[in-house]
Amino acid sequence: MMAAADQPKLIVEADAEALAQAAAERVMARIAANPGRIAICLTGGSSPRKLYQLLGSDAYRGKIPWDRVHWFIGDERFVPSSDPLNNMAVARATFLDRNAPSGHIHPIPTTAESPEAGAEAYARELQSFYGAKNLDPARPLFDMVLMGAGPDGHTASLFPGYPAIEETIRWVVGVPKANVAPFVPRVSLTLPALASCREMLFEIAGHDKQPILTRLLNGETLPAVRARSNGETVWLVDQAALPEGIRGGR
Repeated sequence: MMAAADQPKLIVEADAEALAQAAAERVMARIAANPGRIAICLTGGSSPRKLYQLLGSDAYRGKIPWDRVHWFIGDERFVPSSDPLNNMAVARATFLDRNAPSGHIHPIPTTAESPEAGAEAYARELQSFYGAKNLDPARPLFDMVLMGAGPDGHTASLFPGYPAIEETIRWVVGVPKANVAPFVPRVSLTLPALASCREMLFEIAGHDKQPILTRLLNGETLPAVRARSNGETVWLVDQAALPEGIRGGR
C-alpha cells in the first residue's frame, strides 16, 4: 500500500463521459479484486451521476455481484430521504434500488433528532459492519471511496476551517452548518474513516472546477488535498477541469 502522504495519481480523460467510463472501470476492478464481501462508499453532488447511470446500465449491472457488495455514503445532507437534496436518494433512484438487495444499502440516517445523533448511529452501523471500533490500517473498511471536490475545496462535508476536518478519533461527525449551498446541516465521515480504503477515487469534471483544481494541484491545505487513502489515491479529471499549462497522464 502507498502511504497516505504520497501524492495522488492524476488521470486525465477527454470529457465527462470518458471520465465516468474510466471511473466505472476502476469500480469494477476493485470489485473483481475482492472475492469476499465488498464495501463501496459513494459520494453525493453532481459529479458521480454519470457513473451511477453507467453502473445501473445493461453494460455493467450484470457484471456486479450484487449479493456481495455493500453500498455506503461518505456524507449526507440532513434532509428526509424523500428530499431531492438527499445524496443517497439520488444514488438509490439512479441505480441501487433496481439492483442491490435492500439490506446492502446503508444510508446515513436523517430522521435522528440532530446531525450528531445521525452521525453516532451511522458510526455504530459502520463499526458493526467492520467488526471493530478501531480501524486497522492493514484491514481497510472500504474497497473504494468515491469523492468529489467542492468550489471551496471541501470534500464529503468536510469544509475548510471547520473543526470536523481535524477529527482523528470519531468515524462520523455532524456538521451543523454547510459552507456552500445547499445551506443545510450535514453528516460526514471523517478523514480517518475515509482513508480506510484500498482506493480513494476523486471525480473532478467541468470547466467550473478549473479554479479549485488549480488550487488543489498547487498543494493548498484544503480538505480535498488532505483526504488521502491509506491505499491508492486517484484524481480522475477531465480536460475541461484541467488548469492551463498542466498536462496529465494515465
